[in-house]
Amino acid sequence: MKPVDLASLVLLAALWGGSYMFIRVAAPAFGPAPLMFGRVVIAGVLLWAVLRGLRKPIALRGLGGRIMVIGLLNAALPFTLVAAAELHITASLASVLTATVPLFGTILAVYWLDERLTANRVVGVVTGFAGVAIVAGWSSVDFTTPAALSIAAVLVGSLSYAASGIYAKRTLAGIPSSTLALGQQAGAAAWLAIPAMLWLPSSPPSPEAVGSLLALAVLATSLAFVLYYRLIARIGPTLTQTVTYLIPLFGIAWGALFLNERITPGMLIGCGLIIGSIALVGGVRLRIPSAAKVVASR
Repeated sequence: MKPVDLASLVLLAALWGGSYMFIRVAAPAFGPAPLMFGRVVIAGVLLWAVLRGLRKPIALRGLGGRIMVIGLLNAALPFTLVAAAELHITASLASVLTATVPLFGTILAVYWLDERLTANRVVGVVTGFAGVAIVAGWSSVDFTTPAALSIAAVLVGSLSYAASGIYAKRTLAGIPSSTLALGQQAGAAAWLAIPAMLWLPSSPPSPEAVGSLLALAVLATSLAFVLYYRLIARIGPTLTQTVTYLIPLFGIAWGALFLNERITPGMLIGCGLIIGSIALVGGVRLRIPSAAKVVASR
């Protein structure tokens, strides 16, 4: 991996880790559905402009039903569930819980893609959910009924993200990534339009909330997806997916730095277990490049 690609990977993790901070600030002001409707609409318009400017193919004809499914599973549903959850739990806790996506993906792949469930994967899944239990039970959030429901909502959102990956692999293979990126936003906007209209905020959102919405749409969605698909093209999907290891670390850091969220020992231990479990289910082997290879890559 070249230094520029490594920098892009870290930037992507920082942007996606920051999305939880932006949601935490904006969700109380806009409400979950209006906030996420604004996110996907603004992001969709920006992506369309970028793709047109780069002359990337945009061919959504004949994909209506599949775009609606991927828009629901990979955006509308998990986005809204996380936003609703962050009305009651911290941004850092939400970011750690969302790191369970590969664990759910492993379970779904066994049933839907006939992938083999190895011993490492079993240990990884068990370890990962043990990490979730530690994070949920030993965090700075009081374990009230709303908090418990919010934790469950984030986990359902993670399950939805995982299902979207399986669905895309089975039904959307060969479709240009630019088409999928834009189509996902359009499909999500269609799902969220009516809920957003029904639950409009009762008072005008503050400038801080509006700024968070714009940052969420421009930085954590439009720019992040451009980086994501660029990395897939340059270094491949496997290396790109290692961003999963970094997102909760940035989510915790941004929450502590900008929202004064408290980092507990349980959160760090649970986060470590979840990240370790992802390595087990993904079969990751860490390799340290030689100095000669590092120099040659520059």
